[in-house]
Amino acid sequence: MPKGLNSFAARVVAWQRQAGRHDLPWQRDRDPYRVWLSEIMLQQTQVSTVVGYFERFVAQLPTVQHLANASEDEVLGLWSGLGYYARARNLHRAAQQIVQQHGGEFPRTAQECLTLPGVGRSTAAAITSVCFGERESILDGNVKRLLSRYLGFAGDLAQAREVDALWAQAQTLLPKHSQDMPTYTQALMDLGALCCKPRQTDCARCPVRADCRGHAEGDPLRYPIKTKRLLRRAETWWVLLAYDRQQRVALLRRPPRGVWGGLYAPPMWREEAPLQALLHPDMCPLVDSVRKHVLTHKDLYLHPIWVPWTRAQAPEGQWVSPETWPTLGLPAPVREWLIAGPPARGGAAG
Repeated sequence: MPKGLNSFAARVVAWQRQAGRHDLPWQRDRDPYRVWLSEIMLQQTQVSTVVGYFERFVAQLPTVQHLANASEDEVLGLWSGLGYYARARNLHRAAQQIVQQHGGEFPRTAQECLTLPGVGRSTAAAITSVCFGERESILDGNVKRLLSRYLGFAGDLAQAREVDALWAQAQTLLPKHSQDMPTYTQALMDLGALCCKPRQTDCARCPVRADCRGHAEGDPLRYPIKTKRLLRRAETWWVLLAYDRQQRVALLRRPPRGVWGGLYAPPMWREEAPLQALLHPDMCPLVDSVRKHVLTHKDLYLHPIWVPWTRAQAPEGQWVSPETWPTLGLPAPVREWLIAGPPARGGAAG
């Protein structure tokens, strides 16, 4: 082990400077707005997916003031397709709180950041450690996995007290000097993403393998331990994709809670009967392919029915033009259907 690199923190900081990621768009400076936005987008979403969304978002809403002043429809439109839309609504509310209560300046401590909607302990630590050098450890999914393996942490992370215990140990590993915190925090993220992956490890590249308990035991994949499993449910929804002669589509805003809360979507029902009651023989419905859409706790089986609507009034909601609907917050499958258009008559789309 090189002299001066005898601590966990020193080794991962040195590794990040040489082998970590340096070209992500939110790394160009330590602007807390960009760091915060990236952290929210990266929750349960891969970096490769987030990059394009992040760049489009900051191009249109470059500062927290711009975000606070935007409409919810504008924010959800930029978020459309990224999923977990409560993140976007909380982001919008938090921006308004930062402007109204903090004069547009981000809180400089993790404790203060925890007052913002949608900001948990790890996200708060990421913002303040990267931007302000606060000595607070992050503990997102990647870091839980990395530190559980390094420490040989055998606690069940399905239990809150064990998560707290791991967090306490994480705090003991921090660099002594605040100027190293931005690099250290990024190093933890990078090691979890590049070396210490969920189903495989690249221990040869890891700077802390020499005293990693999981590596020494010969089975790092046994960590982290988490016994609780989510009980998944399945739901079937019938979706009415009604369009008129001007190619406008019928859309309405979904209720704030529940499936696709707050987004725009076509009329939907849990049973087919209400949809069929709206239809008449002259409408010539077209049945599209059934779509499985995976959410966090449930699988949706979506039955889209395209209908060239022959009445002036929309079946529910309002008619939305082809120029307008691309700017709205739409669920990913709805956006894909509208881009593709109705299937050819005589059979479902492939």
